[in-house]
Amino acid sequence: MNDDHFQDQNQFSKPMDPYSAKSNFDVKEEELHKNGVPSLWREVSNLLIIVGIIAGVILLSRIF
Repeated sequence: MNDDHFQDQNQFSKPMDPYSAKSNFDVKEEELHKNGVPSLWREVSNLLIIVGIIAGVILLSRIF
């Protein structure tokens, strides 16, 4: 079997660069500090909108 071919297939299984992982963490941390955690009100309102849409679809499917 050709060893070069085997090495070419394993090029994607190399361990991740620790500096890129740290950089990715720093970017996500900065974004979190800049935007903040979504507030409870936003989460509740999104949930109510979704429940309303689902209820509307069920209601319309029973009517028609």
